[in-house]
Amino acid sequence: MATRIDDDYQNLKKNVHTHVVERLDEGGIEVERVDAQQLHRFIQSTVDQYVSVNRIPLAMADHTMLVREMVDEVVGFGPLEPLLADDQVNDILINGARSVFVEIAGVLQKVQVRFIDDDHVLRIIRRILAPLGRRLDESSPMVDARLPDGSRVNAIIPPIALDGPSMSIRKFSSKHLTANQLVNMGSMTRECLDLLAGIVESRRNLLVSGGTGTGKTTILNLLSEFIPQDERIVTIEDSAELQLNHLHIVRLETRPANTEGTGRVTARDLIVNALRMRPDRVIVGEVRSGEIIELLQAMNTGHEGSMSTIHSNSAKDALIRIETLLAVNGYDAGERAIARLIGSSLDVVVQLTRLPNGRRLVSEVVALRPTNDDPYRMETLYRSSELDWLAPEDTGVAP
Repeated sequence: MATRIDDDYQNLKKNVHTHVVERLDEGGIEVERVDAQQLHRFIQSTVDQYVSVNRIPLAMADHTMLVREMVDEVVGFGPLEPLLADDQVNDILINGARSVFVEIAGVLQKVQVRFIDDDHVLRIIRRILAPLGRRLDESSPMVDARLPDGSRVNAIIPPIALDGPSMSIRKFSSKHLTANQLVNMGSMTRECLDLLAGIVESRRNLLVSGGTGTGKTTILNLLSEFIPQDERIVTIEDSAELQLNHLHIVRLETRPANTEGTGRVTARDLIVNALRMRPDRVIVGEVRSGEIIELLQAMNTGHEGSMSTIHSNSAKDALIRIETLLAVNGYDAGERAIARLIGSSLDVVVQLTRLPNGRRLVSEVVALRPTNDDPYRMETLYRSSELDWLAPEDTGVAP
């Protein structure tokens, strides 16, 4: 990731890039049609010539770095290339031209990566979005999309983004963690793993709850491994991330509206359709809106063993958040009826936590045991011993 971020080098990079693009245009060279090695040689000779003619004093290491960065600018994603290639990086966060952060092993850190200016950031964002056919301009200043490799990208530009173009990339990894790896990493105990396996095999309706970056999708992937292979699964996601190793699976993905404002397909639409597809289980990547109504009704009407995730800091908060989602999305029922629907639909909540050192942890597994007096009565099936020395605000779990 090492690079120079001083102004002199950034100005040189900007001038060299302009020169390289001009030479490509003059030669009628179409980047997409040229052999990669041939293009690399052309860019190297063009950079060499520019540095020589302009008598620019440049150390050999800086010269080599400049050539590499010009190749990345022309055929790749510029300063982001080394971050995208680094398997340790999970998230890339660009906050304008001079502020780039990454998440490694659950910890955010600023990196020595810099764009030339806001126009440079915008050019790279548009290059990333171009193959997706997504529009990003002042009339449509926000985009949320999935890249061909499964990574998720969100971009927002001025005037909405006050400090310049901003982009976040959550990288997709085709290597999902196994049960043994999660146990060895300390994310859960063997006791917890066996408990979760039994919950899934006994077809309990399950909700994985946790804050941002706590590993909800990872745990949902793990839980799916315990679903018998003779069952039919339908998954519904906004951005396809689940990697279920199953014989009989149908994957569905929502679709945003097109530039004319039509053609949108929501998670709620897909759940309604999924119930007509004879699923044994429905798995929803995340509930965040009106789809919660259909999911709870599916759980209550014969689709036992269904699962989803929700952003929440505790199991009790997860239930309260579901109440809120039902209310704001037009579920017309009294508080007690809503509580009974939730209590009779959900069986288990798996709560996840990210510790101060960045490690992700299954902090608690609770079963819902509703009564007439308390539709949200909970029984703790598992609680991580690692929570004993942490303050409640660090765990999201009530003492």
